[in-house]
Amino acid sequence: MIMSLEIQQMDEANRLSVWNGYVDWRNRPALRGYHGGMLAASFVLVVEVLENLAFLANASNLVLYLSTKMGFSPSGAANAVTAFMGTAFFLALLGGFLADAFFTTFHIYLVSAAIEFLGLLVLTVQAHEHSTEPWARVVLYVGLYLVALGVGGIKGSLPPHGAEQFDETTPTGRRQRSFFFNYFIFSLSCGALIAVTVVVWLEDNKGWSYGFGVSTAAILISVPVFLAGSRFYRLKVPSGSPITTMFKVLTAALYATYKKRTSRNVVTCHTRNECNDNIAKGNAEGDGSFLDEALRERESLPGRLRCTEEQVKDVKIVIKTLPIFMSTIMLNCCLAQLSTFSIQQASTMNTKLGSFTVPPAALPVFPVVFTMILAPTYNHLLLPLARKTTKTETGVTHLQRIGTGLVLSVVAMAVAALVETKRKLVVKEVTCCSSNNVSSSYSSPLPITFLWIALQYVFLGSADLFTLAGMMEFFFTEAPSTMRSLATSLSWTSLAMGYYLSSVLVSAVNFVTGLNQHNPWLLGKNLNEYHLERFYWLMCVLSGINFLHYLFWARRYAYRSNQS
Repeated sequence: MIMSLEIQQMDEANRLSVWNGYVDWRNRPALRGYHGGMLAASFVLVVEVLENLAFLANASNLVLYLSTKMGFSPSGAANAVTAFMGTAFFLALLGGFLADAFFTTFHIYLVSAAIEFLGLLVLTVQAHEHSTEPWARVVLYVGLYLVALGVGGIKGSLPPHGAEQFDETTPTGRRQRSFFFNYFIFSLSCGALIAVTVVVWLEDNKGWSYGFGVSTAAILISVPVFLAGSRFYRLKVPSGSPITTMFKVLTAALYATYKKRTSRNVVTCHTRNECNDNIAKGNAEGDGSFLDEALRERESLPGRLRCTEEQVKDVKIVIKTLPIFMSTIMLNCCLAQLSTFSIQQASTMNTKLGSFTVPPAALPVFPVVFTMILAPTYNHLLLPLARKTTKTETGVTHLQRIGTGLVLSVVAMAVAALVETKRKLVVKEVTCCSSNNVSSSYSSPLPITFLWIALQYVFLGSADLFTLAGMMEFFFTEAPSTMRSLATSLSWTSLAMGYYLSSVLVSAVNFVTGLNQHNPWLLGKNLNEYHLERFYWLMCVLSGINFLHYLFWARRYAYRSNQS
C-alpha cells in the first residue's frame, strides 16, 4: 500500500516536471527547468545574425548587380529584386506549415539552411565566371530561387522555434517571449549591419564573388551554432496539418448551410422542451457566425466533416487575424523601395563622407543602426514605463505597435517624395548650367549628398521595427497552438505580398501613365528622367488610406490572450 502510494507520487512528480506536448531533439520528453528558457532562445538570436547576414548581404546590393553587371534596366532590376524577395518571404508559409504539420522547427531549419547554402554556392560560382550570356542568367535565377527556398524555410521556422522556448502560462514567460521578439529584430539588424557595410564594401571593391562567398560562409557557420543549443531546446510536437482543419471546418459550414437552405423537409420539435433545448444548444455552440453551422448541424453531417467546438474556434481566430494581416501589406510595399529605387537614387548622388566613399547599397546602415539603438531602448526603458503607466502586462498592445509602424510609413513616403523632388531640382540646375548633359549619365555624381535619402530610411526602418516585431508576437500569441509556426509566417508573407504589390504598382503606373503616347513615370534606362516623386506621393496617399482601413479592424479586434 505504501509502495503503491510512493509510485503514484513519483509518477505525479515526473508528470509535473515534463513539458506537455514538447520533446527534446532526441524525441524524448522535454523537462522543466532544463529545456527551454532564455538560454535556449539565445542560440536562435545568434543564428539570426548569421542568417540575415547571408540573405541581406546580397539582397541589399542585388539591384545594382543586376543593372551594372547583368544588363538589366533600372525598373527591370527593381522588379527582379522584388520578385526574388517576395518569393523568399512568401515561402515562409511553406516552412511554417511543415513545422506545424509534419516536422519540428528544429529539422526545418537544418534542411532550409542546407538549401540556402547550395543556392549561395551557385551564385558565388556564377559571379566568379562573370558572364552575361543567356546561360549565366539561367544559373543566376537557379541560385537566387534556391536561396529563396532556403530563406523561406528559415523565416518560417526560426522565430517560432525561439518563441516556443518560453512558458506562456506565467507572466515571466510571456514577458521574456516579448523580449525575445524585440531582440530577434535586434539580431536581424546586427546581421544587416555587417551585410550593408563589410559585405557590400567587398562586393564593390573586391568583386561580387567575394560578397557571395561571405554569405555562403555565414549560412554554413550558422548550422553548428544552431546545433550547439540542441540539448537546451524544447521542440513542439507536430499536430497534423492546420490547413486540413481549416478546410474541414469551412467545408462543413458550407455543406451545413447549403443543406439547411435547400432542404424541403419541415423540421419540427416534438415537444416544447425539446425545441427549447435545441435553441439553447444553438446559442451555446456559437456566436452567430457562419462557421457555427458546422456545430449546429453536426449530427447531420457526414462523419469526415464533423468538427469539434475547438476546431471551429481555432478557425474563427485565424479568420479574425486576416484583416490585420492584409492591412500590413501596404507598409511592406513601401519597404520594398529601400531595396530598389532608393539605392538607385543614391547611386546618382554624392556618396562621399570626407575622403571616404560610401557604397549606395550601404544606405540601410542608417535604419539598421537606429533599430539597434531603438530595440533595447524600447525593451528596457519605454516598455517598463508603458507598463507602469497603463498598469497592464504588455504596456503597449501588439496592435498599437503595428499601428505606430503604419503611421511612420506614411511619413516616410512623404519624406521620400520631397527628397526626390529636391534631387530632381538639382538635376535640372546642373543640366541647365553645364555643357554636358549630366542627366544622361550615372558616372557624374550630382552635387547633392546621399544623406538626404537616409531620412526615408530612418522612418521606414523605425516602421519596420514596430510593425514586424508587433506582427510576429501578435500572430504567434493569438494563433491556436496547433498552427503557430504557420501564423507567425504571416509576418513574412506580408513582406512578400508587399514586394509583389510593389512590382504590380510599378507596372500598373507605367501602363496608366503611358496611355495616349505619354512617357511612363518609371520606364527607361535613366533614373533622372523618371517621375519617381509622383510615384512616392501615390504611395503616401495609399498608405494613408491603408491606415484608416487598419484602424477600422483594429478597433473591433478582441484579443484571446492577456491584452488590455
